[in-house]
Amino acid sequence: MRILLVEDERPIAEFVQRGLEAEGYAVSCAYDGEEGLALARTGDFALVVLDLLLPKLGGLEVVKGIREKNAGLPVIMLTALGETDDKVTGLDLGANDYLTKPFAFAELLARIRAQLRQPGQSSGATLDVGGLALDFRTRNVNRNGAAVDLTAREFELLAYLMRHPDQVLSRAQILNAVWGYDYDPGTNVLEVYIGYLRRKLGKDGDEAPIETVRSAGYRLVSADA
Repeated sequence: MRILLVEDERPIAEFVQRGLEAEGYAVSCAYDGEEGLALARTGDFALVVLDLLLPKLGGLEVVKGIREKNAGLPVIMLTALGETDDKVTGLDLGANDYLTKPFAFAELLARIRAQLRQPGQSSGATLDVGGLALDFRTRNVNRNGAAVDLTAREFELLAYLMRHPDQVLSRAQILNAVWGYDYDPGTNVLEVYIGYLRRKLGKDGDEAPIETVRSAGYRLVSADA
């Protein structure tokens, strides 16, 4: 699927583009509102991720312009803290959802999946790796049939690991995906949350399927790896 990203802050645009492409999406970027609107009107996109504060043409005008030509194209707005009035106006003009900066990439990805999901389609709504099952709609997790109670951040961390079973993921990859592009890479928050997950997933005596790969990162091991 093709996604249009309209964002004038290059580090954010590059961060989101890399993450979406790693998830299998094709991404086109525009760095001002005029270019974004032109691409949205002429390109074959499944969804638009749109910043509100853009040069040349503001995000609200871009939303309005998109809706004049395409009533069904999903639009997710990116807004700064305190832009409550603009959020409301954007939604009134036809945006489907919004996300406040700074954001975790995992949350943006979940909102994109929700907008792209067709009625009655279950693909993308659940993850199953070995004895682990995760449902994005209900936010339920279970291991070998037993419910596992996770916080929101633990849920997003586990979901990211489950999307890449048996793959070694670096600290930087995980921090960017789950905590966001502006998170301090020197923090030990990832190690703390890996510990939380291991305790909760291994509470019934089974060893948690999360491996530490020395000097490389972490890996979720599937049952048949």
